[in-house]
Amino acid sequence: MAMVNIKINGHDLQVEAGTTILDAAKACQVKIPTLCYHPDLEPWAACGLCVVKVENSPKMVRACATAVVEGQNYITHDPELMEVRKTVVELMQSNHPNECLTCARNGSCEFQTLAEEFGIREEPFCPELKELPRDESTPSIVLDPRKCINCGRCVQVCQQLQDVWALEFINRGYETVIQPAGGALLNESPCIKCGQCSAHCPVGAIYERDDTDRFLDAVRDETKHVAVQVAPATRVAIGEAFGLEPGEIKTGEMYAALRMLGADAIFDTNFAADLTIMEEGSELVARLTDDNHGPLPQITSCCPAWTDYMEKYYPDMIPHFSTAKSPMMMQGAVTKTYYAEKVNVERKDVFSVAIMPCTAKKYEISRDDNMHASGYPDMDLVLTTRELARLIKRAGIDFLNLKPQQADSPIGAYSGAGTIFGVTGGVMEAAIRTAHVLVTGDELKDVNVSAVRGMDGVRMGEVAVGEKKLKVAVAHGMANVRQIMDEVREAREAGKEPPYHFIEVMACKGGCIGGGGQPYFTDESVRAKRVAGIYTDDEKSTVRCSHQNPEIKKIYEDYLGEPMSHKSHELLHTTYQPRPLYQK
Repeated sequence: MAMVNIKINGHDLQVEAGTTILDAAKACQVKIPTLCYHPDLEPWAACGLCVVKVENSPKMVRACATAVVEGQNYITHDPELMEVRKTVVELMQSNHPNECLTCARNGSCEFQTLAEEFGIREEPFCPELKELPRDESTPSIVLDPRKCINCGRCVQVCQQLQDVWALEFINRGYETVIQPAGGALLNESPCIKCGQCSAHCPVGAIYERDDTDRFLDAVRDETKHVAVQVAPATRVAIGEAFGLEPGEIKTGEMYAALRMLGADAIFDTNFAADLTIMEEGSELVARLTDDNHGPLPQITSCCPAWTDYMEKYYPDMIPHFSTAKSPMMMQGAVTKTYYAEKVNVERKDVFSVAIMPCTAKKYEISRDDNMHASGYPDMDLVLTTRELARLIKRAGIDFLNLKPQQADSPIGAYSGAGTIFGVTGGVMEAAIRTAHVLVTGDELKDVNVSAVRGMDGVRMGEVAVGEKKLKVAVAHGMANVRQIMDEVREAREAGKEPPYHFIEVMACKGGCIGGGGQPYFTDESVRAKRVAGIYTDDEKSTVRCSHQNPEIKKIYEDYLGEPMSHKSHELLHTTYQPRPLYQK
């Protein structure tokens, strides 16, 4: 790689050719302010905050989108630059509601932080606010266009990272707004509720629907038996809300906090992840050995945003989808049936709550009648990691000094395979660990399936399951799935053998660890630390395969019979249907 010699504020620096001024400055521990820039996205220099000077040039250039040039000295801070940047923030402020105290992003707003850093205490420009209606049409996210600063991050995420195209720039100049094409509501658009727009929005223009008061109402209701499940990816992210490093495992502390908040029973979604593997792994083996069980490849169905995307963009792939519900919905179903019977509580009195890294999970609980397998809504409420953090702080719980506790039985124990559902490739790896036993009768000597690990957007490989070579593909981030789906479609239309036997897709970059409901300020380094935390939790587990989980064995012995049985189909499986891109 060619190197370039430059200076940052007079200090010599050597960087790779093509490096932006912004990244070069970071290498010198110099922070250039930004607002439209995000490391996940292609820089497009919309906000103008990152302007810098080039020595001996009258021009200011935008650091996020300008590559360094050999021999140049870049001036990142001087009185004139600081005044220009402050004025940019003040102009944005004149079009932004002064509602910080009541905003969902209060305390975590990038715009608010910049105003503080620039010492803005007055409003030098006459406020001119747009009166635009709030879009609360989806059960997952809320769009408040009055607070939009037109940074464009949400549009880039929706179109480039997710390939959904639910959000657009509408109109021009002062009249510009960001919303679905044609002025449609989000729930009428192709939106898959993944929440990546809210995770990347720097302000309170897009945020998750807040259901914390519903949780508090439930725990205060003496007629309700509140049972809470905790998803794999939340345990390596919740600590960030309390100043800890990403990836620190805080499973037991979450259990303790939820009990202090008033929950009657604490379970772990990892248990249902193990249950999912028993069903989905058995389904895969059945497809591999008998065409009557469905075509190959089998495609995983744990991610509700991916499921919604598939029904809208690839409805012809429905026969390939595993019929297994997501772990969250399986846990909800067995909580209101198997568990309710064990503790002698009426199904209608169980209030089932899930702590999830994902905003699409709020949509999933009511997506169709299959989510009422118990005769009641199997899940009553979903809270994101961010919402749980707010509840813990609101209740005055000293999270950092809690003593870890254990989950309740009989649906709380989990294996390491259940934990790795939280990362891209994890569902597939967990399934392979168990599928190997189902096919060969023998345990894998090494349960670490490296072929499906990694952060490449698309990964392909072969995994030996006995004498059979299983062709697999993994994709995360919706924009990466088209390549794989088109391969499958083309092979099918040409009458050829399928290019893969098993495909895993997760809507969000990195899988659930990068979900739309995780703590803000997620980037590649944060994802990497969360991924490491998930694999650490797996490696320290005494049981690392789903079929070895003693509580999984017991639920089949006592209640379900066997994987793919009539009872398990009734409670743990679902169906899909084509959905139009734009709802009427």
